[in-house]
Amino acid sequence: MRSASTPPSFAHGARGPRCSRWVWPSQGDLSNLVRFASAGTRAAVLQIVLRFLLVALLVLVSGGEPTRPNARPIVVVAANQSFNWSGYVQGALEKNTTFHAVSGEWVVPKAKQRRAGEAEYSSTWIGIGGGCLDTSCTLTDATLIQAGIGHDIDAAGNPDYYAWWETIPAPSVRIADLAVRAGDRVQVTIVESPLTPEVWTIAISDLSTGGSFSITLPYSSTYASAEWVLETPVVVSDTGAVTVGPMPDLSVVGFDAATANGVSPGFVVEEEMQLVDFDLSLIALPSAPDREGDGFNDCAFRKACNVPGGAPH
Repeated sequence: MRSASTPPSFAHGARGPRCSRWVWPSQGDLSNLVRFASAGTRAAVLQIVLRFLLVALLVLVSGGEPTRPNARPIVVVAANQSFNWSGYVQGALEKNTTFHAVSGEWVVPKAKQRRAGEAEYSSTWIGIGGGCLDTSCTLTDATLIQAGIGHDIDAAGNPDYYAWWETIPAPSVRIADLAVRAGDRVQVTIVESPLTPEVWTIAISDLSTGGSFSITLPYSSTYASAEWVLETPVVVSDTGAVTVGPMPDLSVVGFDAATANGVSPGFVVEEEMQLVDFDLSLIALPSAPDREGDGFNDCAFRKACNVPGGAPH
C-alpha cells in the first residue's frame, strides 16, 4: 500500500493514454478556486475535487496490484450515502459496543448485463470493520474482515457467481471448491474465537445445495463496525487502472436472520446506507428493516425498495 504522503501514479486501461504523475492540490489552491468562482462554478469544482479524491483513495487502498474485484472499506459521501456500499452499518460509538461476531442469510441475486459489451461487478457480504462508527458517519474504520458472494458479468454478458472472503488490506480470495448459483440461499458467519483474540473463523454454507466452506485465520481488527452490504467493488485492471466497478442489474437481495455478537442487530433506518454514483444518482438502496429488526431488502436500480413482506421505502 502506498503511503499517504506519496502522490500515486495512475494508468488508464486500453481506452485511454497513460496519465502523468498526480500532484495533490493544496488547501490554499482549493480555497482560492472556491472563493473566486461563481456559485455554479463552485459546485462544479467541488464535484471534480470530490471525484479526484475518491479515485485517489481507491488507488491508495487498492495497493495498485493487478487483481480481481476487491471489496473495500466504505467510501462515504454523506451520513447515509456511499460510492460503494448499500445496506446496513452498525458502529461501535452508536451501539456502545465492539463487534466480535456477525452473521446473515440471503438469496444469491440473479445478475444481468446492464450495458452491452460492459464487464460489470457486484457482491453481497457481511463483515466486521470498514464501516461507520456512528450513524452520522463522521468516523470510519480502516480494518475489515468480510465474506460473501460475488455476482459479476463479463463483457460478453455471461454471469459468474462465486463465494469469497477477504481481510483488508490483502486481496479477496475466491473459494474454488464451493459452487453457488443465482437463487441459492446462503448463510455466512464471521466469529472471533472467545479463547484466542484476533483468531477468526469464516464459514459460508449454501443452504440450497448443502455445500460449505470454513477457514480459521489470524486478523487484527478494531472491532468498530458490523455491516450487511450490497457492493460495487474496487476493480484493478491488468494495467493497474483502478475504478469502482459498474453494477449489473440484480434481482432484489433479501438479507435475513442477521446477528451481531450472537443476537439480533435490531436494525433502525438511521443505519441504512445508499449506494450512489459519482453524480450522486441513486444506484442501490435498502428497505426499512423487517418487523424482527434482523433483515431488509436491498434493491439495485429502483426508485423504492419494499420492506420484506411490506410497503416500499
